[in-house]
Amino acid sequence: MGARPMSAGVWGLIVLLSLVWGGSFFLTEIILTGMGPLTLVTGRVGIAAVGLWVVIAIRGESLPRFGWIWLGLLAMGALNNVIPFSLISWGQTRIDSGVASILNATTPLFAVLVAHVFTQDEKLTVPRMVGVCCGVAGVAVLIGPNAITGLGDWREGALLGQCAGLAGALSYALAGVFGRRLRGLSPLVAATGMLTGSTILMVPISMIVEQPQAGPFPGLVPLAAVTAIALVCTAFAYLLYFRILARAGATNLLLVTLLIPVSALFLGSAFLGEAITPNALIGIGMIGAGLLAVDGRLMLLLYKPSTSSGA
Repeated sequence: MGARPMSAGVWGLIVLLSLVWGGSFFLTEIILTGMGPLTLVTGRVGIAAVGLWVVIAIRGESLPRFGWIWLGLLAMGALNNVIPFSLISWGQTRIDSGVASILNATTPLFAVLVAHVFTQDEKLTVPRMVGVCCGVAGVAVLIGPNAITGLGDWREGALLGQCAGLAGALSYALAGVFGRRLRGLSPLVAATGMLTGSTILMVPISMIVEQPQAGPFPGLVPLAAVTAIALVCTAFAYLLYFRILARAGATNLLLVTLLIPVSALFLGSAFLGEAITPNALIGIGMIGAGLLAVDGRLMLLLYKPSTSSGA
């Protein structure tokens, strides 16, 4: 059975999420000039959690009090924040952001496989797999030959950074499937609980491993970047994340990682005057074709089963 096409509203949310998350790689590069990757992650999830608790209080909502739900939120926080944020941030100390973007774009590949194994309604189909592979190849073409060459860098530091990026992508895929268990919660409650759980896990880890409490104190620029990545690229982004997950499923949700480089490209063109190269246009076309294949709309256009009247 083919994938059910997504509505225009869901696609709009996915594009918006890609724009929001697209800035996180750039902000991470800035933040890492003033603090370690684990401290970065702690600040990111902690500030985001505080921001969402304020929203919870204003709206008069409350978080669940049952222990098993909080275990689920802690697990979701580990899979969706603690593990991938830490691995990808650490990886970016050894590889550049272009390579990190390509590795992050493998998330839908892992999502297709993980969803096939652990779900009943998101099974692997040929169009879906072909579409994801086409999309990942399109990301590589869009970002350019330098990043593709970087993928073949087998120096120990670069190789470890690439492995960290792939492990982070796998963790995101597992989180997308696990997060289906939280679909009974509102996006605000789910995001707040997950980020609170992430903060509880990250504070002792960062204090023991990197000891930011011992100083030196980060400068104003890294602190401003942490605040931005926390409130916009994390708190607001996860409100969108859980809304899309409830409406479109794990595999479709994680297509956003294919669109993040496209968003970064157009943002750079619009605000920084960066040129859009022929390679970029080819890559965008490949990503678009891949998204259509995964969505299922293309297959519905190419193959329309004939209807027959039954007795």
